[in-house]
Amino acid sequence: MDKLNLDIRNLNTIGKKRASVLNKLGIFTLYDLISYFPRAYEDRRSFRDIADLAQDSMCCIRACVISVPQVTFIRRGMELLRFRVADDTGSLYITFFNQSYLKNSIKSGKTYCFYGKVSKNSSRLEMLNPQFEPDGKSNITGRILPIYRLTSGISQNQLINYIRQGLSELPLELTDPIPDSVRRSHNIPELRYSYENIHFPRDDLSLALSRRRFIFEEFFTLAAALRFFRVRSDETSEFLISSERLSEFIGVLPFPLTNAQLRSINEMTRDMSSGKPMNRLLQGDVGSGKTIVAAASAYLSFCSGYQSAFMAPTEILAQQHFQTLSNLLEPFGMHIALLTSSTHAKQKREIYSALLDGSCHLVVGTHAILSDIVRFRRLALVITDEQHRFGVQQRAALSQKGNRPHVLVMSATPIPRTLALMIYGDLDISILDELPPGRQKVDTFVVGENMRKRVQSFIRKLVGEGRQVYIVCPMVEENETLNLKAAETYASDLQKNTFPDLRIECIHGRLKSKQKDSIMEAFARGEIDILVSTTVIEVGLDVPNAALMIVENAERFGLSQLHQLRGRVGRGAHKSYCILFTKSGNATERLKVMTETNDGFKISEEDLKLRGPGDFFGHRQHGLPELKIADISCDIQSLYEAQNAANQLLDMDPFLLLPEHSSLHLHIDKLFKANSGSFN
Repeated sequence: MDKLNLDIRNLNTIGKKRASVLNKLGIFTLYDLISYFPRAYEDRRSFRDIADLAQDSMCCIRACVISVPQVTFIRRGMELLRFRVADDTGSLYITFFNQSYLKNSIKSGKTYCFYGKVSKNSSRLEMLNPQFEPDGKSNITGRILPIYRLTSGISQNQLINYIRQGLSELPLELTDPIPDSVRRSHNIPELRYSYENIHFPRDDLSLALSRRRFIFEEFFTLAAALRFFRVRSDETSEFLISSERLSEFIGVLPFPLTNAQLRSINEMTRDMSSGKPMNRLLQGDVGSGKTIVAAASAYLSFCSGYQSAFMAPTEILAQQHFQTLSNLLEPFGMHIALLTSSTHAKQKREIYSALLDGSCHLVVGTHAILSDIVRFRRLALVITDEQHRFGVQQRAALSQKGNRPHVLVMSATPIPRTLALMIYGDLDISILDELPPGRQKVDTFVVGENMRKRVQSFIRKLVGEGRQVYIVCPMVEENETLNLKAAETYASDLQKNTFPDLRIECIHGRLKSKQKDSIMEAFARGEIDILVSTTVIEVGLDVPNAALMIVENAERFGLSQLHQLRGRVGRGAHKSYCILFTKSGNATERLKVMTETNDGFKISEEDLKLRGPGDFFGHRQHGLPELKIADISCDIQSLYEAQNAANQLLDMDPFLLLPEHSSLHLHIDKLFKANSGSFN
């Protein structure tokens, strides 16, 4: 592995200047270079006869130069190098623009292979700026050639040459992270063969085998890592669950629980009484009642004599959860504290003391809970809300404050099952797929600019009835290049020219936390009629009086993000609406699904089909290694096959202690260290 860690600056043809360009592509070492997989391929194996060439086609020809290359100066800054080539069936002209230096590389009477686009100049065929090489060389013609993603300062040919050099530097023996037993049982080719043929395949079969190998490797190592990190936490605090006390808690709630909530509570109860750490994702649409399920888990922790910690991504959300949980749990004698950066110093000291002596049973807060000074007497349950907004390290840091505590993570972002398997592969999944009775359906409309006046009249009507409105813009400030609504400018324009008599405020991510919190609290108190915002309000305060969500330039947002924004309204007794403005007629069909369903899981599946897995949340915050070649929207079978193989291996060797599994262990450590620091 040492050779693979070689800095690319030490490779002969690269050096410091070219290395800085490759660094932009994430290429720093020999391993990065050979693992920079092609985004596509061009099949240049077939050579065409000149007589059979069609205009505008891309093709390879093998032809002899039959005229002396001549340079012609067209005007200042423009020169042509032109010559004629022929095969047994006909002839055509080869033309290069501003590449007169090639004149010395082309010899009359010699045969070359050319690859390029055929065009017609008057009545004669011509190939403009083709790639070429002497006949018989077969570096760029007569083969399947890789196509790579580039950045400014590097060409395809340069990158191809660098990767060729990288492959030539590989040691004869490569350490394979896939154990031989797994490789043989799943017909996975050897590592060196796969590297050579993923970049420069000998044929279609070699390419298919190599692609399959690296897709399997990515899924296998990730699945093995997630299972490996889980099995090390093999003992935890065992909750002594009393069905009578649980029934008592459920019985005094002011509303009946849905079947999905009851099922999720039962799943948690089973986990927490098993003697092994619970690692469970509670996934439910906006308004599906996740907080009640979390409250039940904290109550069970309290009944067993333990403490719980509940972490939310924003101060506003933490305050909201604190209020809800206090109302639910304090009647049972639980002491609950709110700990955020805004908590006064005296209160903080009191909370620290109460957590340390065990008299505080549940602390709700933000990242402030992660402070070194925060210590618990018997922390046995960790709950995080909107988990994808926390890094892996943060979740681990909170868990380390207890003795292998149970972990419950909650997300209102509906995630397709296959994506959840990848992002939350170390978690069991509970899904709240029912909405509590009384939850409002939000009517959704996709409209164009021609509906602007009618929508403005509708805003005035709703505000006149005492309701409040969100307007979300894709940008904070105006940008001359992009014709998009900007929150600051739009809010100012609405106040000055459209609704001078209404109370309008603007909120965005560049404001300080206290400013954002102040504006959101004012909106919650009903002191603001229209809140113009960026997506900073995607996760925010529960404002039951807000009845209209307007999203400008809706084509700029993913469907799942639009669904999250829509979830800000319809939270009270008032009929609620969502209006999606779009300037793109092509986007209307994609956005149509928003008008057809309020089911976040259906929307997320459609989003995955349309956008691919990419960066589903808009941020890579979950800390998992990035997939370089595997695509979970296409490679589902490989995902399942790799996960099964990883599970079988970890069943046999849960701590990866066998010598034949040492390379997998090292590979896992390297992957997660590079992406998320310590995962332990």
